[in-house]
Amino acid sequence: IMQKTKETFMNFIKKQIYNPLALSAAFIVLLSIIFAVLWILVPPPPKSIELATGFPSGLYYQFGERLKSELSQDGVNLKVRSTGGTLDNLALLNDPKSGVDFAMVQGGVANLDQYPKLVSIAGMFYEPIWVWYREGAFKDSGGQLKILSQLKGKRVSIGNEGSGTLVLTQNLLRASGISEKEIGAMKLKPDEAIAKLNSGELDAVFIVAAAEAPILSKFYAIPGIRLMNFDQADAYTRNLTYLSKVTVPRGLLSIEYDQPRQDIQVMAATATLVARENVSPALVSLLLGASYDILKSYSRLQKVGEFPSSAGLDFPLHVDAEIYLKDGPSFLHRHLPFWTAVWAGRFVKIVIPLLVILIPLFTYIPSAKNFFLRLKLAQVYEELKVIEKNAQNPALKEKNFKDLEDIERRVSNIKVSMLDAKELYDLKGHVGEVRVRLSLVR
Repeated sequence: IMQKTKETFMNFIKKQIYNPLALSAAFIVLLSIIFAVLWILVPPPPKSIELATGFPSGLYYQFGERLKSELSQDGVNLKVRSTGGTLDNLALLNDPKSGVDFAMVQGGVANLDQYPKLVSIAGMFYEPIWVWYREGAFKDSGGQLKILSQLKGKRVSIGNEGSGTLVLTQNLLRASGISEKEIGAMKLKPDEAIAKLNSGELDAVFIVAAAEAPILSKFYAIPGIRLMNFDQADAYTRNLTYLSKVTVPRGLLSIEYDQPRQDIQVMAATATLVARENVSPALVSLLLGASYDILKSYSRLQKVGEFPSSAGLDFPLHVDAEIYLKDGPSFLHRHLPFWTAVWAGRFVKIVIPLLVILIPLFTYIPSAKNFFLRLKLAQVYEELKVIEKNAQNPALKEKNFKDLEDIERRVSNIKVSMLDAKELYDLKGHVGEVRVRLSLVR
């Protein structure tokens, strides 16, 4: 049975090999399969994503909430996750099972060797290192803190575990040759540090935050509080190249509370939006477009249009983000709604590879046409061979004539170009020869 089935199948294939319609159908099926595979390989971006930020009182979280509002207008749901800070965010983003797709990360904190599959989308805003201190704790220095060595013997909050503040503070202390024991370092969350500074249990607090961060306003009303002016800012930024020196004019943070009370210079890291390397290019475009609108209001320490930026990044810049920051959104995203642009973009990405395959094939259309004609003629010749083979059998004479008439009818309906007329007339002549041979059989 198996042998018979195999023979039947092979006979069917042999017959169809000469059938142009069957070959055309097979080509269309193959084309459809390729299109379907490419469609699967170019998936659409997810409609729901999650962003790891920081404490609810920080600017990371506030920035995330504003992004959420912007993205919702384009049909994308952004979940904003509150975390302990940069280190927590990196750990979540590096874990594919965490559900986190993007994270806000403080510049200068990450060990790149630990996160080889993460990329930067863009720097979003400056995050200065603020050192708030009580004047009374530095009476021997005229009530002013200018260099970090003055902190020796003082009680200092250097940031909570999992935060970028802690890492940057430790880097500054290390660069200054100061150990945590020498300054009585405490690893406190921002609200805890503010409460202890207000009660006199702390002499100074390190905090890394943008000038617009809500958390900073909690320092203003603390009696006898001041901001450190980093006299050695240039030296630090040349040793810690991920930091930038920023000048803060008097009263910039609060005119009401006169904070700072004089022009000061501080160092600033760059807050960066980070993702996995396989992030959807469409989401990169969407997030950057939304960020431009949000960052127009972040103008205390940075110029309008300065961010999003490709400068001051720890992780490599995503290739689509680099193109966006240089040339702006793509043609589709400039002129179409987000999801319309996404589906049109997917279609384009699929059609282009298909055209690469098909355009060379179009140059062979004349050859293909000639090939199909030869297939059609070859099928007729196969049938003529069978008739010739049975020509000497008187019992099959009637069947042979019937089959030959069918062949003559089909041959008369074959349409060919002027260039192919010879092949058709050769076939007609051969059909006539077979008819003569059949007529001679008695």
